Amino acid sequence: MRTSSQVGAAVVVLALAGAGCGPRGPAGPTREAVTASLRQEADSLKQGGEKLDPVLRVTATWTVVGLDVNERPDDPDHPWAGTIRFKIKSETKDTDGKVETDEFDKRFDYLYATSVNRWIFQMPDPQTP
Repeated sequence: MRTSSQVGAAVVVLALAGAGCGPRGPAGPTREAVTASLRQEADSLKQGGEKLDPVLRVTATWTVVGLDVNERPDDPDHPWAGTIRFKIKSETKDTDGKVETDEFDKRFDYLYATSVNRWIFQMPDPQTP
């Protein structure tokens, strides 16, 4: 004969086991989805960076050299971190026709925020060069 405490314990164990096997909440966005979204962000930055006032006689070419997406499994609010790396080439025409060319690298860091389902720009650490 079973006692009521044994039956109660069995019910609790089954309930806990069933809860672990049940449907989970929404699993965040996939790597493919956030990568595509970060690629759109890179295209937007490129388009804005290359749009300069013609009066300044400066042209800029932004080339994406890297797009990295890293999973952050311990942060459900920001499950992905992303980095966009550009090589920027600017050409400035002097009044005498001489062209000065500068090239430099630029990096943009982001976190994917599940609350708004989009990438959020991260300000660089002032101590990091």
